[in-house]
Amino acid sequence: MLRMSTLFLRTLRDDPSDAEVASHKLLVRAGYVRRIAAGIYSWLPLGYITLRNIERVIREEMDRAGFQEVHFPSLLPKEPYEATNRWNEYGPDLFRLKDRKDGDYLLGPTHEEMFTLMVKGEYSSYKDLPLVIYQIQTKFRDETRPRSGIIRGREFVMKDSYSFDLDDEGLAKSYERHRDAYIKTFNRLGLRFNIVSAMSGAMGGSRSEEFLAPCPTGEDTYVLCEKCGYAANVEAMKTKVSPYSGETPAAIEELDTPNTPTIDSLVDVMNERFGGGYKASDTLKNVLLMADGEAISVLVPGDREVDLKRVAANLPGVVDLRLFDDEDFAKRKELVKGYVGPQDAKRFGLKLYADPRIVVGSHWITGANKLNRHARYVTHGRDFQVDGFIEAAEVRAGDECPECSHPVIIDRAIEIGHIFQLGRKYAQALDLTVLDHEGKSQVVTMGSYGIGVSRAVAAVAEQTHDELGLSWPIEIAPAKVHIVATGKEEAPFTEAEKVALALESSGITVLFDDRRDASPGVKFKDAELIGNPIILIFGKSLADGKVELRIRKGNEKREVPLQSVITEVISLLS
Repeated sequence: MLRMSTLFLRTLRDDPSDAEVASHKLLVRAGYVRRIAAGIYSWLPLGYITLRNIERVIREEMDRAGFQEVHFPSLLPKEPYEATNRWNEYGPDLFRLKDRKDGDYLLGPTHEEMFTLMVKGEYSSYKDLPLVIYQIQTKFRDETRPRSGIIRGREFVMKDSYSFDLDDEGLAKSYERHRDAYIKTFNRLGLRFNIVSAMSGAMGGSRSEEFLAPCPTGEDTYVLCEKCGYAANVEAMKTKVSPYSGETPAAIEELDTPNTPTIDSLVDVMNERFGGGYKASDTLKNVLLMADGEAISVLVPGDREVDLKRVAANLPGVVDLRLFDDEDFAKRKELVKGYVGPQDAKRFGLKLYADPRIVVGSHWITGANKLNRHARYVTHGRDFQVDGFIEAAEVRAGDECPECSHPVIIDRAIEIGHIFQLGRKYAQALDLTVLDHEGKSQVVTMGSYGIGVSRAVAAVAEQTHDELGLSWPIEIAPAKVHIVATGKEEAPFTEAEKVALALESSGITVLFDDRRDASPGVKFKDAELIGNPIILIFGKSLADGKVELRIRKGNEKREVPLQSVITEVISLLS
């Protein structure tokens, strides 16, 4: 039994100054976590019990699905990550260090390489497959801007599992087994979630889905079609376009457009000169970027902004992506800031990418690659060719659903899980093969499946808290029942302890506020802040043989007879 009189706990009445989201504020105030450094947190007893409860639920569902648990170190050698090129691909997010012998190591951000090598060392035949192994372990990523408490930290706990199959058909089955196990896991954790199409990013692979917990302060943005159910991470949203069907445009016409470096100023000049009718969507933005040191141009309609996260997700292998700055323009005198057009991209040595909206045959008003000069009727396919189409423009509420054309909505969420069909990327790089039915060597195909364990604590807190404090689902609360004894008489404390012991003997966890020096008001506020599902108050009504019962979710209150309180609690919890 947890007793408040001896529990290592200090609750706070004021929000921490660095906290921006509700979960961060409440987990600190309720004494669950404490900040050690930017993006690094320690767990106090109540927080650690909650974290372990989430781990327990995840383990139970992983084991029930037939998956087996292993464990790897966090400190890992450089060589496997060099073999897969992720030593470089991860860039500055990777914690790198050297030992006393000058050997290179890293703190594991994810463990594909280690899982692959473990299986390679143990298995060599198709008869050993399929196999799924998992771990729950601490990970490290040197986030540029850690924020939102434990939602986006530099050290965090993650469940990662990996499937190993002989062929793609087997991989598809392993993927679905994980998908089903994740649905059961998040349902048990009391999370509301959507499953959305996603990009694989640095992980590689083909099919990829995220499990997102809707939350107004979430760091992920996703689109949802309320008509057909289509859902996708913003990075994975597909643009629905139709082929160009207009008239053949006239030849390029170069225009004198002084002092028009912005889209708005250009549209104003065009309308003034040609009698109106021009919109920002008639213009073409040429957004110059540096991609791993190479200058590229991304074309989007003038009424849209470039979404760098979408661009990065659609340029696999690119580690460092940023906008052109003044120094870049100074080095490339031929690129006139505010007046760049795609018609000279090849001559300038620029790789040219276009958002799908820039369809072949469409014509645009764009820069003429000369100061104070623009051109109209610049036509895709005639006056410029692109090196590829990528999803680059910002996604807006009301954009057409790619499945049914209904307008989509945009919502925010916390990513709580991500599943990938990795394929053979890591197996090939690390030579993981088995002998097939005919005795021939076959590269194994893999899947990768992650759950953010520590961030799930925050995600549940974000979705279930109210104006009084935390409000945990039964499965993960640090205790199922919070018992409060009040007053100066001995009877409330004696009866409260009897009920607490009886509940514990029935397998129900209890947090007993047995403090003698705390006022009833302080005890009530702490109980509400800590957020266990059921609160029992032994106070004045005990003289009438009654106990006040509060259900934390919804803050329902009622009095129940002392002799039936245990039966009532057991009934509620079941």
